[in-house]
Amino acid sequence: MKNWQETARLFNEIARLMSEGRNGALAVIVALEGSGYRAPGAKLLVRDDGSMIGNVSGGCLENDVMENSVAAMKTGRPKLLHYDTGGTEDTIWGLGVGCGGKVDVLVIPLSVKGLADAVEPIRELAQGDEPFCISMVVGGASAQGRTFASGAGGQSVSTGDASLDRFVEAESKKAMGERSTRLAAEGDTRLFTEFLLPPPRLLVCGGGDISRPVARLASEAGFRVSVVDHRPAYLAESRFPDAVSLIAGRAEDAVLGFELGPEVLAVVMFHILAHDKAWVSRLASQPVPYIGILGSRSRQGDIVEGLTEEQQSRVYGPVGLDIGAVGPEQMAVSIVAEVLAVYSQRTPGHLRDRRKPIHEK
Repeated sequence: MKNWQETARLFNEIARLMSEGRNGALAVIVALEGSGYRAPGAKLLVRDDGSMIGNVSGGCLENDVMENSVAAMKTGRPKLLHYDTGGTEDTIWGLGVGCGGKVDVLVIPLSVKGLADAVEPIRELAQGDEPFCISMVVGGASAQGRTFASGAGGQSVSTGDASLDRFVEAESKKAMGERSTRLAAEGDTRLFTEFLLPPPRLLVCGGGDISRPVARLASEAGFRVSVVDHRPAYLAESRFPDAVSLIAGRAEDAVLGFELGPEVLAVVMFHILAHDKAWVSRLASQPVPYIGILGSRSRQGDIVEGLTEEQQSRVYGPVGLDIGAVGPEQMAVSIVAEVLAVYSQRTPGHLRDRRKPIHEK
């Protein structure tokens, strides 16, 4: 879900740079073998002044990617970078990488028309609520760097090459069907296809002080966040980030603007029994997989009274993970971490104890 937010942010910035006649380069992880900080699809935008947004590693690759991006801006040609991060601290530029994986990063200057043509279609799709794919030609004759967006309506721009069009369309359909990111080859053409799923929504019921860090942190983590409250003072725009939508209303009459379903998670934090109970009742009547409730264990019984066993199984109260959190900011970390764990279908624990890859294939 983070890739969707990152893609929208970076392509908005690409559009701004292009409108100002400036240059830059987009770097994308197109292959990963072994372990890595970021998975395929992670993006980094290098501006023509050397500044960057996004990331493709934990900091060990960015400087080299930036230098190669600046060089690519000068030549106007895409470049495929190969990194073997399995070496010792002294073997890779003296940066102490040692991540244990092999990473391929495709760098595409913004001057490449094949990328420029895809900017607006990608921005439009990233504003919607439907899955879509971004395909990039990783290698193959003069087509390297060509980029395409494919949504439910099909491919955004024709390549002018019937065989490449068919390849892009076929790979996009496979990625959509499998809901996975792919790297495939046909002849001498290698095509990277990223599958992007709309981020889940987090509905924060109650606009009190703890809602502010929860909304901010969840938004930064990639959730689409909405805060609902019937009290105007608690919905002041100055209290929440611009990315957070504010909804006025009570549980009985609030118009959310989206359906309460499997892609919506909710945290109820009015800390007023009547309002908490009303919102939990509304949420539990729909297939919302996570309903967190702020407050002590002793008050949970009154709030969930009348709910079925199945509905109660989706209620998490007291909300949050047991990490010793104290105060709104720490509690927000605990809450958002639990929301993310439930959405990702992970059992929270220490990564040092995990025996599987951090990023599921």
